[in-house]
Amino acid sequence: MDRIKKLCGYLSPCKTFADVGCDHGYCTRYMLKNNLCEKAIISDVSDKCLNKAELLLNKYVRAGKCTSVCCYGLDKIENSPDLVLIAGMGGEEIISILRKAYIPKKFVLQPMRNVRGVREFLLEHGAEITRDDVFFSVGKYYFVICGNASGNKNTYTPARLEFGNGDLGGVLGDYLKEELKKKRDYLSRNLSDEHRAEITESIKFIEEFINGEIN
Repeated sequence: MDRIKKLCGYLSPCKTFADVGCDHGYCTRYMLKNNLCEKAIISDVSDKCLNKAELLLNKYVRAGKCTSVCCYGLDKIENSPDLVLIAGMGGEEIISILRKAYIPKKFVLQPMRNVRGVREFLLEHGAEITRDDVFFSVGKYYFVICGNASGNKNTYTPARLEFGNGDLGGVLGDYLKEELKKKRDYLSRNLSDEHRAEITESIKFIEEFINGEIN
């Protein structure tokens, strides 16, 4: 629940909120309970997950403030909501959802893997990233990308594409130090020359970024 609580901190007031891949529906409950949206849409490809969310949000469903849709991604969510949350799935899955449908007017994305790929997709399609952050919860680091469908004024260096725009003096710095430790420990294994060179290059890249030698 700590991850969900921190994730909710990235959500902003809106008229219509959509939680794609809603799982239990906790983020939607946060939005409705705190009057941060007038209406909410929950969607999931799994009937089982959607039923759990409907149970949690029963009073809002009965009041007509929340509707549920069983579908893949944004497939059956038309007229792009004011704010869309897509969290807890891989970056390739998020890209697939956006590519198949549309980039929402405003979005909060929390990819579990391939965060760089999500950034590249958004920038290549004219989206503006307004916040690109990382937080720590129960032993793990999670990246969050917030933005708008249009208005791209972003300039991302290779390092920022890889690690986001977080403060090196904050959680991002802690994440990078942990990544360095993992990679250095990994070098003690029996690796092929090619794999060892790849890990060594990755370590050098992170060290130069931390030391301010590259942006």
